[in-house]
Amino acid sequence: MRVELLTVGDELLLGDTINGNAAWLGRRLADHGVDVTRSVVVGDELDVIVAAVASALDRADAVITTGGLGPTYDDVTRDALAKAAGVALVRDAALERRLRERVARAGRELQPMALRMADVPEGARVLANSAGSAPGLRVELPGGVAYALPGVPFEMRTIMDEVVLPELARIAGLPAVARRTLRTARMWESVIATRLAEVEAMDGVKLAYLPGPAEVKVRITVAGGNAAARLADVEARVRELLGPAVYGIEDESLAYVVHGLLADRGETVATAESLTGGLIGAELTGAPGSSVTYAGGMVTYATEVKGRLLGVPDDLLAEHGAVHPDVAAAMAAGVRDALGTTYGLAVTGVAGPDSQDGHPVGTVYIGLAGPGNSRTVAGPKLPVPGTGPEVRAVIRRMTVVHALELLRRRLLGLDVADGDGEAQADREDRG
Repeated sequence: MRVELLTVGDELLLGDTINGNAAWLGRRLADHGVDVTRSVVVGDELDVIVAAVASALDRADAVITTGGLGPTYDDVTRDALAKAAGVALVRDAALERRLRERVARAGRELQPMALRMADVPEGARVLANSAGSAPGLRVELPGGVAYALPGVPFEMRTIMDEVVLPELARIAGLPAVARRTLRTARMWESVIATRLAEVEAMDGVKLAYLPGPAEVKVRITVAGGNAAARLADVEARVRELLGPAVYGIEDESLAYVVHGLLADRGETVATAESLTGGLIGAELTGAPGSSVTYAGGMVTYATEVKGRLLGVPDDLLAEHGAVHPDVAAAMAAGVRDALGTTYGLAVTGVAGPDSQDGHPVGTVYIGLAGPGNSRTVAGPKLPVPGTGPEVRAVIRRMTVVHALELLRRRLLGLDVADGDGEAQADREDRG
């Protein structure tokens, strides 16, 4: 079965709202073995929607629309589907009754405009919305079928999971499919794809690469008989080929994994941040139960604060400035001592958009202080993806990932550059 997505709304077309519905639908349909061939965004114009639906059904078996089913006059998706089907809109008595009861239970007065949500194209099937007011619609059209879903994300997802996906699976007679997503850090997408070439060639196996700053998710899909058992074998081979770069599965964040390793050892960490301004601490505290292993952090943005709060030597700062490997090392040791933790993790560098003290944008140093054979490692200049204002956000995010990955590898007893395809360490001090 081939499906196209059509998201409707001026706010999406103009960039005022991120199109999260299309992303969720794409993932959800792929997870159920449905082939999504195209995704299109259009504004709230009746004839444009009609044309987009017809165009989709020239290529696909079904089109799924989101948005334009609300009560206001710019919600015209139901009107467009009626026009595409060559039928009139008719008032559905059961939907009207449900709307009136829902409003009464809330103690509000029904606005006449709200009854637009009870109008459906003649002959359409109403898709129950257990999470909200606007129902979904299933409309038979020349060339295929249109499923119209509300634009409100949790309402759309409810109808999709409860009604549309089971129907698509039943119609298409989809084969058994098993999936697993592996999460990797600090390995280039091209390196991953090269290493997994033999897996790509396996029958019934499909790999998808989902890159982000310093991270790549690898989604493994196995279809056909005995899919679950085959998936376990394929996953084992992928892990073998990628080595230590794989840090987790599915929704396991790097911070979540780090917390687990620290908890298993009864150890703690504190952070000292300059260019990231608290993003590492935010990432660590975003994981449930983080208070057990994360003691706290200091955002020492100004150069003199690094000396006053973290004990970075004044002569070091005077000679080299704030962006230097020895400064990162001193920051890590200082926050570890100040907060009494097992490890101190620190970052300093240049996020841009301008260079600093002769250091180009993307120069980042990461310090890690720990017990015993402790290490402070300086990272070289991170790759800068472009020259626009978005560079700053990307470098800061990359720094968060690199820092947490450094700690993860230290906890696992791995070399910092072991198997990552990037060789991110250019200096090491032991103490």
